[in-house]
Amino acid sequence: MHWYIKALKRFTDFKGRSRRKEYWMFALFNVIFSIATTILDYAFGTNSFVYYFGVFSMLYGLFIFIPFLAVSVRRLHDTSKTGWMLLISIIPLIGALWLLVLFVTEGIRGTNIYGPDPITKQ
Repeated sequence: MHWYIKALKRFTDFKGRSRRKEYWMFALFNVIFSIATTILDYAFGTNSFVYYFGVFSMLYGLFIFIPFLAVSVRRLHDTSKTGWMLLISIIPLIGALWLLVLFVTEGIRGTNIYGPDPITKQ
C-alpha cells in the first residue's frame, strides 16, 4: 500500500524515475480497487450494461487516470525511454507487448538523463 500512496502523492510528477516495484504495486492495487468498485456497482445497482462501467467504476477510473499516466511515464524514464513511448500502445497487440517488456525491464543503474537511480536514492 505504501507504493500505491507514494505514486498517488507524485501524481503531478511526470519527471524523474519510478522503479519496477512502485509501478507494479500501483498496478496491483489498481486491479484490486477496480474489482472492488465493480462489486460496489453491482451491489448498489449502479452498473450499466450498455456502457459496461458503473458509477463507482467510472469515478475511480477518472480519479486514477492521471496518477497512472504519471507513474507509467516515470517507469519508462527508468529504462531511459521517453514518456511518449506510451503511444506505442496504439499499435494493436505488438505495442502492448512492447510496453509490457519495457515495464518489466530493469531500470538503468546510476543516473540517466531523467534523474538519479530511484533504488539508490532511497
